[in-house]
Amino acid sequence: MSDTPVKQQSTAAFHGQAVASFVVAMVATGVGILKLEADTWVRAFLGIAVLYLVTSAFTLAKVVRDRQEAGQIVSRVDQARLEKLLADHDPYEKL
Repeated sequence: MSDTPVKQQSTAAFHGQAVASFVVAMVATGVGILKLEADTWVRAFLGIAVLYLVTSAFTLAKVVRDRQEAGQIVSRVDQARLEKLLADHDPYEKL
């Protein structure tokens, strides 16, 4: 039999820390942009740049995760084929 890998899941504390960190970073950046002594259009440009950076980071993380999961699925299929070949093989069978 094969050992199926256990799906790793993050704890509630890790998830909460990640969400809190994201919120703190976004609030701090927003306050920094609002308190910046610059024209309104400069602050607006920086705000849009931050939003673009955040959406790009989420997209990149999703693409990396999807690619990793696809590699794991292919690996599992190859492992199952190998196990079937080995199970069906009889070394004492006459050809």
